[in-house]
Amino acid sequence: MKAMILAAGHGTRLRPFSFKRPKPLFPVLGVPLIYYHLKQLISSGCKPIVVNAHYLGDQMRTHLEGNPFVILQQEEEILGTGGGLRRALQHFDETPVLVVNGDIFHTIDLAAVYEKHLQSNATITLVLHDYPRFNTVQVSDDGLVTGFATAEKAVGGKGRTLAFTGIHVIDPAVLAMIPGNEFYNIIDCYRQVLQDGGRINALELQGHFWKDIGTPEDYLGLHAALLTGKDVPASHKQRKPFYCAANVQMGRDVILSDWVSMGQDVRVGDGARLERVVVWDGADIPAGAHYHDTIII
Repeated sequence: MKAMILAAGHGTRLRPFSFKRPKPLFPVLGVPLIYYHLKQLISSGCKPIVVNAHYLGDQMRTHLEGNPFVILQQEEEILGTGGGLRRALQHFDETPVLVVNGDIFHTIDLAAVYEKHLQSNATITLVLHDYPRFNTVQVSDDGLVTGFATAEKAVGGKGRTLAFTGIHVIDPAVLAMIPGNEFYNIIDCYRQVLQDGGRINALELQGHFWKDIGTPEDYLGLHAALLTGKDVPASHKQRKPFYCAANVQMGRDVILSDWVSMGQDVRVGDGARLERVVVWDGADIPAGAHYHDTIII
């Protein structure tokens, strides 16, 4: 089973934090997000796993070079979700490709998704769920995608609207339709497939945990869920609402409230107060400082 993680984006909505590292390397409980993706894909039987990189690509190389499961695809010009997949076509054979967006955290069974695609007789399967904030994919009563819209424009017509999880399975013949060596959005390819009368399977899932980290608020919300156990499966619940990695130096009379995640080599000065914050590796928090609802880098 071949796979690809889309990881080349600029993360503009996460600025200024994404000036320091690309989205797929944002730490989640001290671990770069992309490591969670790799663990899920490898345990599902995927090899190779193509990861495309553009923005701060040197950091991606540092984290991924030498991994025997990974092919790192460096893109000098950003190619978009479709263009990146088109370039990766050289690494795939005729079997379907499992694709995962690099800026989500989830507990979806990827091997089961792949098997469902093989059973569908469709060239594309989109994994969907009911997530009102992002519900822009129109689905017919017989489980097929019938249209797409932006978040600003509701989808018209019959059927329901669901949200795209950022997980899809694609036959390589579809990727061959995409123009080579240019920016291209995969959703535009899917619109063309529908226009040409093709089938896109809508695989609706329930009961899983899923978060997007597209904004600082979303990123903090993911940590809030994981550390407080809200809507999180038992396998991902933390025993305490405070996570501390190795070599954290804690001063006297420090107050931690609600939930806090701290990376490696963090120093917290005397009397500091932290509430609902994610602290990245190496951060130095002054004595008496008060931070809440933010990311400290």
